[in-house]
Amino acid sequence: MKANLILIGCLVAVFSSCNKQKTENLRNEVRSTAVVENTEALKLFQQNCYACHSVITKSHDEIIAPPMVAVKRRYMKEYDSKADFVAAVVAYANDPKAENALMLGAVEKFKAMPKQAFKKDELEKIATYIYDNEIEAPEWFEAHFQQNHKNGQGMGSGRNN
Repeated sequence: MKANLILIGCLVAVFSSCNKQKTENLRNEVRSTAVVENTEALKLFQQNCYACHSVITKSHDEIIAPPMVAVKRRYMKEYDSKADFVAAVVAYANDPKAENALMLGAVEKFKAMPKQAFKKDELEKIATYIYDNEIEAPEWFEAHFQQNHKNGQGMGSGRNN
């Protein structure tokens, strides 16, 4: 009886360590995949967005489109869930018309974003990256935002920016 208990104990220990190792390997694989996907999304974001939504401008007067940090804040204000946020960003980027815009002040200043030939899956990766990560802001952005967007009110007429 005692030998059976020892044998059962050893088998449990062996199987537990195997399962623990498999679980840890699976976790590492998932982390690795997430890092690769995040890196790819960051690259797409930088290549497709920063040409117009630059973070290296010296002032608000130099920009040709609102900084992506401003875009993120506006869309986060409007859309509670990640799925809705991603869908809205993708929809606007696919069909960027003034009447579809949330950022009316930006449309007044810059006009609607020009239509681009984006792939939907790449836009989804970019929008997911924006939602999931802190977005770099130009040095002047916070002061501009605080001065011009008091109480969450934007500069455009109609909806909040």
